[in-house]
Amino acid sequence: MNKPSPSVPAALDLVVITGLSGAGRSTAAKCLEDLGWFVVDNLPPSLLETMVELANRSQGSVDKIAVVVDVRSRGFTSDVREALAELDRQGVRPRVVFLEAGDDALVQRFESVRRPHPLQEKGTLVDGIARERALLRDLRGEADLVVDTSLLNVHELRAKVAAAFADPSAHGLHATVMSFGYKYGLPVDADLVIDCRLLPNPHWVDELRPLNGLDAPVRDYVFAQDGAAEFVDGYAALLRSYESGYLREGKHYATVAVGCTGGKHRSVAIAEELAARMRADGVDVRVVHRDLGRE
Repeated sequence: MNKPSPSVPAALDLVVITGLSGAGRSTAAKCLEDLGWFVVDNLPPSLLETMVELANRSQGSVDKIAVVVDVRSRGFTSDVREALAELDRQGVRPRVVFLEAGDDALVQRFESVRRPHPLQEKGTLVDGIARERALLRDLRGEADLVVDTSLLNVHELRAKVAAAFADPSAHGLHATVMSFGYKYGLPVDADLVIDCRLLPNPHWVDELRPLNGLDAPVRDYVFAQDGAAEFVDGYAALLRSYESGYLREGKHYATVAVGCTGGKHRSVAIAEELAARMRADGVDVRVVHRDLGRE
């Protein structure tokens, strides 16, 4: 006999926090708790439906729930997918936040607290990280928000989570537009990567070299180049398609990465322009210049 579907409070906001061990799940959960969310750590995925039922019984007193699920739960992969599918059948669409970091950062964090990885078993720390990364690969691909914490300290991670969730309205799209330099590596949490290295580099103009894409002379130079206007117009149109498509699929968070060689001139100017156009479309946009000042 099928269980009756719980009556879901219209205002219920359910967030599932997951990701790699050592990537900052507890920090993200504590941030949401400070923002007034009801937080449950290490919840077996099979109990997600129970949390929805408890929220319903609270008669509105509990309308924002964040649960942390991870590989400490037995049958993790199949349980999470089954639990999310069951909630979806009942009309409940949790937002999934996935935290990750590079191997070097994770190794350093585990060694600093002198504890083994939960999947390390008799192998090395790197073996445990690799097993967990493989186990979570599919779930990462389905996440609404992916946060790479490799270069973030605790305060920066809290700020990023607060920026995503402080606004109780999740009906629109919340986007991060990030400029970066290819020589420093791709942002691993990007949903869309835009390569603007096809435009002439202001670095080779002596008077522009010490400036950056936030300065008017650099912006003017970048947008005066042949093909620059068509480049930006084309990506702005593509982003509008992404905006509507993401919302149709119930995804409220997106990271757009704009790259040039060093992340100082072209990518900064174009990221600012694309962010301005997205704001004009009603998107809540946060701009981050990852590598500005790094040279």
